[in-house]
Amino acid sequence: MTINYSSEVAQALADGTPVVALESTVIAHGLPYPQNIETAFKLESAVRGGGAVPATIAVFDGEFYVGLEEGQIDQLATRKDIRKISIRDLPIAAAMRLDCATTVATTSFIANRAGIKVFATGGIGGVHRGFEADISADLPELARTPITVVCSGAKIVLDLPRTREWLETHGVTVLGWQCDELPAFYSRSSGLSIDQTVENGSEAAAIANARDALGLKTAILVTVPVPAEFEISRDELEPVLAELLKLADERGVVGKEITPFLLSQMSERTGGRTLAANIALLENNAGVAAAIACRI
Repeated sequence: MTINYSSEVAQALADGTPVVALESTVIAHGLPYPQNIETAFKLESAVRGGGAVPATIAVFDGEFYVGLEEGQIDQLATRKDIRKISIRDLPIAAAMRLDCATTVATTSFIANRAGIKVFATGGIGGVHRGFEADISADLPELARTPITVVCSGAKIVLDLPRTREWLETHGVTVLGWQCDELPAFYSRSSGLSIDQTVENGSEAAAIANARDALGLKTAILVTVPVPAEFEISRDELEPVLAELLKLADERGVVGKEITPFLLSQMSERTGGRTLAANIALLENNAGVAAAIACRI
C-alpha cells in the first residue's frame, strides 16, 4: 500500500524532527461529534506543544495517509461510512479502495512502516471480559512491532488482569509514567504490576533505544494515569459496567461493537464524566508522547 505523507510530516522525518503518530478510530468511532473533531485538533496541538510533529494516520481510497489535512480530519469526524479497520482488514481496504479509520493495531503497523517511533492513544485493546479467547488484534500487533505506545492502559471494559498477563507472556515491556502500577483508563490504578517506573521522557526513551539496540521486535507500552482531577474510581464504575455488560448481552452486542457500545453507555450513565476523562487522558498522553519522541 502507498504511504502518503503530509508535507509537514515528510519534512520532519527528513530533518530528524521528532514525530508522534495519532490514531483515527477515536475520531471516527470513539468520540461523539463535535467532541471528536475538537479533540483531534487538541491532540495535534498537544504534540506540537511538546516539540514534536503530529502525524494522524488514516486510510483514504485504499492508501495510507500519515499526517492529515483539516478536510480529511473533518471527513473522519462527520462521515458515517468510515470503516474501522484492524490488521485483517488492510488487504480489503487496499483492494476495495476504502476510506478507513485506524485502530491501535493498524496505526502501530503503519507508523512503524512510515519510520515513526512513538504513538499516542487513549487505551489499547485487550482480552475481553468473560471471553478469554476473544483477544483484540492490538495485542499481537504490539508483540511484533517495535514502537513505543503511550496510553492509559487497556480500556476498563476489558479483562485487565488477563490483558496484563498476555502482555507479559508475549514480551511486551510495560512502563509506568510516574506511577508504580498499571493505570485502568478512567482510574489511576488497577492493582496490577508494571515492569518499571519512568519519571520523564529521557528514561522512557533510553529503554526504547535499548530495546532497539538489542534487536527486539516488541512494542514498549508507556502507561500514563488519567489526570487526577478527571479520575473516576473503579469502585464507582464496576457496578455500572456489570449492568452494561448484561445489557449488551441482552441486545446481542458482540465483537468489535461491544467496546464502543459500553463506552458510549458509560458516558450516559455518568453524566458525561467518562467522556471528559477520555478526552483529558488523550490530550495528556499526546503531550507525554512528544516528550519521549524528543529524546529518542
